[in-house]
Amino acid sequence: MMKKLKNIIGFFLITVLAFTSCQEDDLSFGELVAPSNIEISVTYIDDNAESPAPGLGSGEIKVSAKADNATAYQFVIQGQTKLQKSGSASHTFTTLGTNTYAVTVVAFGTGGMSSSKTIEVEVLALYEPPADLLTMLTSNSSRTWKIASTVNKHFGLGSIGGPEFEYYGAAPGDKANSGMYDDRYTFNVDGTFTHNVGPDGFVFGRENLINELGGSGGTANGADIENYTFSTYSAQWTLTAPNEVETLSLTGIGFIGYYVGGNHSYKIVSRSADEMIISTTDGNGQFDWWFRLIPE
Repeated sequence: MMKKLKNIIGFFLITVLAFTSCQEDDLSFGELVAPSNIEISVTYIDDNAESPAPGLGSGEIKVSAKADNATAYQFVIQGQTKLQKSGSASHTFTTLGTNTYAVTVVAFGTGGMSSSKTIEVEVLALYEPPADLLTMLTSNSSRTWKIASTVNKHFGLGSIGGPEFEYYGAAPGDKANSGMYDDRYTFNVDGTFTHNVGPDGFVFGRENLINELGGSGGTANGADIENYTFSTYSAQWTLTAPNEVETLSLTGIGFIGYYVGGNHSYKIVSRSADEMIISTTDGNGQFDWWFRLIPE
């Protein structure tokens, strides 16, 4: 009888401790609070200066948001989703003329709680890509590009705004084991883009930033992640010329060569009928990344 009583008491103590532990775990999450009072402001940008609405024709805007109890913000513009802790994001519209667009801001609070607000913005876009640029990119129908892996300085990096391949330029075949060389980038004249990751199903990118893709695996090699498992996908492409610099932009997670996050826009630094050199700034704001592309 005494042994049975001890077992009952022991079970009771374990149950109380477990219940107390669960309560402590629950309390550790803190109060769940959804953001409130979302405020959204829009700034029109032309030649790096503010313009009155609807802008002077660049099509570029900066959207800023603030809200009570918000820890991060997500901006949804033309199907693109941009997650920013800073509360601001930039976007360039390319449809010619003055057009009205919906901009949605999702504010995130503690415990994943969120609130959203949608506004409409009127934007003027006047840039029309030159015919020879469209012909080069799409062959007026569809054209597939690849990294010029057999050429010196086909991939590299440098300081932001610095010269081409300033810090590093890959030698021929230097990244043969990265998962980059069999990727193909197809630009269709209707504005669609396909990134075929090749038969190996791998892509190449920067540590931490590459996790934005939602793929898996990969092998760390310094700050590079090689052979990261990912699938072929499609997106949209647009051409703009902020400050008279021809720029190729991809929607969503669209990227070329090496994933670095950022704004997914590539300056066309130089181009000919069968080659283009492009650069983009990474999402950490550390480097400009350079790519030399040739047609398939």
